[in-house]
Amino acid sequence: MTQITAGQEVTTLINVFTVAPEDQQRLVDLLVEATEQVMSKQPGYLAANIHRSLDGTRVTNYAHWRSPQDFQALARNPEVVAHMRRAQELATFEPALYEVVFTHHA
Repeated sequence: MTQITAGQEVTTLINVFTVAPEDQQRLVDLLVEATEQVMSKQPGYLAANIHRSLDGTRVTNYAHWRSPQDFQALARNPEVVAHMRRAQELATFEPALYEVVFTHHA
């Protein structure tokens, strides 16, 4: 289970994919497959969480990496590039790296 805690020494990837509702599940399946078969085996990988919007138009990947450099190294991996090309056929997306600065729990 991913723990979201301010001050963690991890890099958070939030990647929001915009997708046609009829392709949402195909995209989810592709991202799960990519995570299990490729991403999880990369240096610096810590965790991934795939979310789908209730209206069918978005899928969000919330993932933790050890460092920005570990995440950026993915762009040089042919297996990763192949999966992302398949995702581009289904959706547009906007990945960005973040750090957690605040959390609040009831």
